[in-house]
Amino acid sequence: MVILFKVLLIIASIGLIAVVLLQKGKSAGLSGSISGGAEHLFGRTKARGLDLFLSRLTMGLAAAFIVLAVVVAYFAKAI
Repeated sequence: MVILFKVLLIIASIGLIAVVLLQKGKSAGLSGSISGGAEHLFGRTKARGLDLFLSRLTMGLAAAFIVLAVVVAYFAKAI
């Protein structure tokens, strides 16, 4: 059971790394980071298509990674 969770954790972590690397950067440089954050905060840029899919996949894989990390840590402490 522990091995299964560890394998799933490795798959989730590799998937998360791959999905983050596939996303394109929001903006470049220091000035881009300030204005890019403001645009994202006020919702002026709407993600569509592949960007929306990758964003949601990133959130799902991040949640799975966190849950699996907690489960593996719990089983490691119990043993």
